[in-house]
Amino acid sequence: MNALTRKFATVGSALAMAGSSLLLASSPASAATSCYASTCEGLDPSTTVCQNDARTVKDSYYPGVELRYSPTCRAAWARYSMGAAFSFKVSVERKNSTMKFETPYYGNGATVWTRMINDAGLYARACGRVSESDWGCTDWY
Repeated sequence: MNALTRKFATVGSALAMAGSSLLLASSPASAATSCYASTCEGLDPSTTVCQNDARTVKDSYYPGVELRYSPTCRAAWARYSMGAAFSFKVSVERKNSTMKFETPYYGNGATVWTRMINDAGLYARACGRVSESDWGCTDWY
């Protein structure tokens, strides 16, 4: 093999390896998913792009739940992050519907959130329920 042929073989191998590593790097296995309105229904906001532009649009004094909303995804969910010592359920529900998602909070100081609910042209609210007679909700949004 002459010197010129070896150079072409070396350069060709290097280009092939560089190209394959770029291909593998461009498709991460843990990339966040995207959804919109009804396709977000029931998804965990932490595994979607919805968390990126989310903002708290309503909150309740007791027990301190927030209604989070993503304008990009047109989806809403409830979140609790105030660290109460008592246990209760955090929920997000849609007005005039039986659609509701609940997440238990165990009084351990952790932040918890519900799955998402479609909020495109609909009203939602977040609630915290200690018992059937002891609960508080945000206003509808």
